[in-house]
Amino acid sequence: MAFAAVLVQSAGTVTNHLAPRLAFPALILANLFLAAGPWMVRLADVGPVAAGFWRLALALPLLVMLALWQQRGKPLPASIMVGAVALGGLFFAADLAAWHVGILQTKLANATLFGNFASFLFAIYGFLLLRKLPGRVQGAALLLAAFGTFLLLGSSYEVSPDNLTGDLLCILAGLFYTFYLVAVDRARRTLAPFPTLAIATAGGALPLLLFAVALGEQVMPGEWGPVILLSVGSQLFGQSLLVFAMGHLSPVVTGLGLLTQPIAAAAIGWMVYGEQLSAVDALGALLICAGLVLIRLPQRGLATNRPEDH
Repeated sequence: MAFAAVLVQSAGTVTNHLAPRLAFPALILANLFLAAGPWMVRLADVGPVAAGFWRLALALPLLVMLALWQQRGKPLPASIMVGAVALGGLFFAADLAAWHVGILQTKLANATLFGNFASFLFAIYGFLLLRKLPGRVQGAALLLAAFGTFLLLGSSYEVSPDNLTGDLLCILAGLFYTFYLVAVDRARRTLAPFPTLAIATAGGALPLLLFAVALGEQVMPGEWGPVILLSVGSQLFGQSLLVFAMGHLSPVVTGLGLLTQPIAAAAIGWMVYGEQLSAVDALGALLICAGLVLIRLPQRGLATNRPEDH
């Protein structure tokens, strides 16, 4: 029900006072969709960068239509804003390229751990934006989430020279994703969700195609199912819900909310690939959830200066 309500709100039929209440459930649901992305990349019969291209390209026409609908009756965004969001899309393309290639050159646990480096960087950006250090409750939430992440992934994480290239690519991907999140966060102060996401998606699609061709990857899929599911799940649903939520949540909450992706990824590994979950894994997931509960406590009742999502 929350997901359906978010989509209706994005189209402008849910009152403004309800949107902030839907933001946190939308953030969690977004990460559930996004966590399935690496699974689809593994199933796709195209190169890893090409998979990133199809993720954006297949979603772009519908995102443009939704953006035009949401922007109807409003002045066009300033060119400097369009350029800034498009630049964020370039960072997003770089994130997808680096992470998708890194997934194939390191262990999945390493890729998940380093790829979620952005969660903590974006939370730090949030404190810099507020120009204050985290309080005791916020600091405890960050520590719980960090410790829980390492517990969840530490049992399968492996330091090895064989993984070095993939590990570095995934760390780089986390840095690029942070820049993308910062661009989206800034844009959502004046832009509605779909125009923001449509511009970022358009900014990242062509560079991914050019990079895939330059790497000599197979671009045209023989089986369209995985890339369609990747585009619908990760871009249309996952990123749309994430961009919506970012308009109503602080970067600190958004950053820690991204850590629900490793939990969902571990669940997918258990259900699809039969990967065993230990008691330590379960404890790590619980600590991440505890961190999310703590970080939400100071946020209750606070309003955000964001645009109306009409």
